[in-house]
Parts: sequence; C-alpha cells; structure tokens
Amino acid sequence: MDLTRARWRKSTKSGNNGGNCVEVADNLPGVVGVRDSKDPTGPLLTFEPSTWRAFVAQVAKPS
Repeated sequence: MDLTRARWRKSTKSGNNGGNCVEVADNLPGVVGVRDSKDPTGPLLTFEPSTWRAFVAQVAKPS
C-alpha cells in the first residue's frame, strides 16, 4: 500500500512536548493510516474509513 502522499496530523489536544501521540492520515481514498508520532518510519495500522469512523465514534462517547 502506497502511503507516500499521506498527510499525517496529530490531535489538537496533543502538546508539543513529544509525548505519547498517534498521528492519523485520512486524506487518501479508501484508507486511514495510524502511526506512532515518535516513530514515523516504524510500523503503522490501516483501516477502512467506515471502520475508523466507528472507532472514533465509540471513543468519543461520554462515559
């Protein structure tokens, strides 16, 4: 899978202190990439956009 055109972004809630953050690339058709911001050349996960939206919706639900 070619992710060379991926535009990676961190949450706006992430600080600039180099903490534990994930980056998401959701600008590519048919795939959402997720990686560790501290290891941008390391392994990454990919999801179908509908699966990613379902995950984010579950995480964002108030407890």
